[in-house]
Amino acid sequence: MLSHFADVLVPAVGRLTVTADAGAELAPGSVIVANHTSLADPAVVLAALHRLGARPVVMAAAGLWRVPVLGRALALEGHIPVHRGGRRAADALDGAAEALSRGRLVLIYAEGRLPHRTDAAEAAPEAFRSGLSRLVRRTGAPVVPVGQAGARRITSGSAVKQLAGLLTAPLRRPGLHVHIGAPLMPAADGAVRTERARAAVTAAWRTAAAQLEEPAAFAA
Repeated sequence: MLSHFADVLVPAVGRLTVTADAGAELAPGSVIVANHTSLADPAVVLAALHRLGARPVVMAAAGLWRVPVLGRALALEGHIPVHRGGRRAADALDGAAEALSRGRLVLIYAEGRLPHRTDAAEAAPEAFRSGLSRLVRRTGAPVVPVGQAGARRITSGSAVKQLAGLLTAPLRRPGLHVHIGAPLMPAADGAVRTERARAAVTAAWRTAAAQLEEPAAFAA
């Protein structure tokens, strides 16, 4: 339902285009890792993947499960809450591993947070946390890098700016682009896995930003 809803909602607030590398494949049981720049980008990525026939479960902040209606939908569809810190922190990896074992696609945001910036410009992905590497080591799942650009033109900055951006987006219709990279070759070393994934997502993001002619993207 969420993927379908995103595919309906996103074209109402922006102009979404999607490209893919030669050899890009969304095979069952893959981990999809995308750059995280805005509260809007999960919807943008889900809409792009839906167009390609993919409906992943998403690893997302556990607080979303407390939002009325949305929380129930997330639970019913098998999305995976991420509890940062405390005894339940490992539950997310357990849930993701179980979903992958059933052939589901799992979408993860390896940066683990949104950037602390108030402008709407593009910037390279921040450092990845270790969760992605640990999940791949545990499951052997292939990793598909995804880069998106343009979501910050829908929502970014302060709460007031984000609300204003969302309300005016249907009139402005900013360009949005998602690029799917080829699956990554496995690596034995955890730090190498993490760095390869970040480099591949950065390359996919640069391709997406170039499609939108975002010059600020290449400063980072």
